[in-house]
Amino acid sequence: MRVFLRILRYVRPYWRKLSLSLLCTVLFSIFSGASIYLTMPLLQTVFDQAPSNSTPPRNSLVPNEIISLKQSLNDYLQRSVFSPDKNETLYKICALILVVFFLKSIFGYMQSYLMAHVEQGLMRDLRNEIYKHLHNLSLSYFTNERTGNLISRVTNDVNVVNGGVSASFVTLVREPLLIVVFLTMAFTLSWKLTLMSFIVFPFALVFISWIALKLHKESGLSQEKMADITSVLQETISNVKVVKAFAMEEFEDKKFRRETQSYFTTLLKLTRIRNLASPTTEFLSIVAAVIIIWYGGRQVLISNEMQASEFLVFLVAIFQIMPPIKELSSVNNRIHELAAAGERIFEILDTKPAITNSPSPVMLTALKESIEFRHVSFKYTNLDLDEKRNPVVLTDINLRVRKGEIVAIVGPSGGGKTTLVDLIPRFYDSVGGSIEIDGVDIRQIDLQSLRSNVGIVTQETILFNDTVRNNIAYGLENCPEQRVRDAAVAANALAFIEAMPEGFDSMIGDRGVKISGGQRQRLSIARALLKNPPIMIFDEATSLLCDRTSVVHHPQRRSYRGGGKRYDRSGRPAYRPSQADRRAV
Repeated sequence: MRVFLRILRYVRPYWRKLSLSLLCTVLFSIFSGASIYLTMPLLQTVFDQAPSNSTPPRNSLVPNEIISLKQSLNDYLQRSVFSPDKNETLYKICALILVVFFLKSIFGYMQSYLMAHVEQGLMRDLRNEIYKHLHNLSLSYFTNERTGNLISRVTNDVNVVNGGVSASFVTLVREPLLIVVFLTMAFTLSWKLTLMSFIVFPFALVFISWIALKLHKESGLSQEKMADITSVLQETISNVKVVKAFAMEEFEDKKFRRETQSYFTTLLKLTRIRNLASPTTEFLSIVAAVIIIWYGGRQVLISNEMQASEFLVFLVAIFQIMPPIKELSSVNNRIHELAAAGERIFEILDTKPAITNSPSPVMLTALKESIEFRHVSFKYTNLDLDEKRNPVVLTDINLRVRKGEIVAIVGPSGGGKTTLVDLIPRFYDSVGGSIEIDGVDIRQIDLQSLRSNVGIVTQETILFNDTVRNNIAYGLENCPEQRVRDAAVAANALAFIEAMPEGFDSMIGDRGVKISGGQRQRLSIARALLKNPPIMIFDEATSLLCDRTSVVHHPQRRSYRGGGKRYDRSGRPAYRPSQADRRAV
């Protein structure tokens, strides 16, 4: 129930369209009943029967208001439709049936369209919020979560939630209204036959409740299996080069087959349980219908308590109740599926970011003096490891980097070099000590302003399936062409960019697969240089550059060296860096 109430919060912005949809649902139900009721005067006209003006006896269970409504409707039909001329009566009844069915179709269409607007808007808003929240979560969260699992929650689970919302606001409103309309009609025609039809309903409800409990358990399991498939698929496609290099196609194929088989088994069980409710309910309803036909036929043929036209309309009304009941039998199942999917979605939304702003953050506009590490210690406390397997990575680090200085951090693999520089933009927070920029602890600095002043070229080159221009000017709309070109020149990337078929407008593929590793690193460097931040971090950024392209910082000016030539930011020849500077980079 708690999950369902949280889902309702996303429906609130669409309450106007939802209200109109529910109004159209009410009118659709009324005209559905009228379309069935009009078959009675039609049958009376065709079979040349006199309309019945009889009312139920005093001990009838039908409320007096309904009896009065029925009598008023009969009087209206007597005055407006029935006439001595049978052809004229038939013409009027056909015209009235046509108008009623037309209005029923119009309101049915409007209800579906308005409800689709609510459903699709809810899915869009829910996905947008999940996506935004994922960006606010810290890197430590993604360390413990599989990418495929997160993708599955944003796609598959939101679809399941949408199905549950549709069941809640359409099925739970429309189907009960239809049942009330047809049931009222049946009661006015014969309350004895109507009560007899309820004999089997309690048995059906007990059976449906048992199915719902089983379905809730299996639904959550099937969503987890789909997340496993998505994870394997995402990992295989992302690492297809490794798969082929090690000739592991067969291995990956077997792994994927295991996951799909597991999902197949779970889904088959889920489908079996879900589909068991509908035929069982239908069979129990048919048992009741057979009893009703037998008993009602005796009232027409032997006791003459009903006219044949009334009995036929009664049968149509009773059988019209069956589809809504069948739909309602699946509502409980779909709501349980919604609850299972909602729990997985809100598990993400309820996760609090490990890195947050202080209550009164300080804005960082520029680096004025230095960055200083004071007795900094760090370990990955968010990993699901015990204390012995989760050792301290950095211990009592003291370091000061003044503005304009270049510091090279050298050490073995796994020594904590990347971890050390990741602490500056607060990808992680230290567990001991502090890092200060111009004397201010970075935990007191606004997170957005801190990272806006830091440029990073990562050890793993990360590019997007977009044009060369958009990868260099990442996130910068309407960036001047000359700035993008200057950054490419500075990163010694202009030559290979201009050699591409469409130059800066060339697509580089997913993660830049259409260009070489060294070219990807040049674009990554150009992207950081275009940002032109006061703090620049290069994490083994030139490991794939065979011509030793390097970026050198100087206290007074910035220059770039690549391919044996030296340029400043505009592409003009730059000063010659010292041997010590080149070694530092």
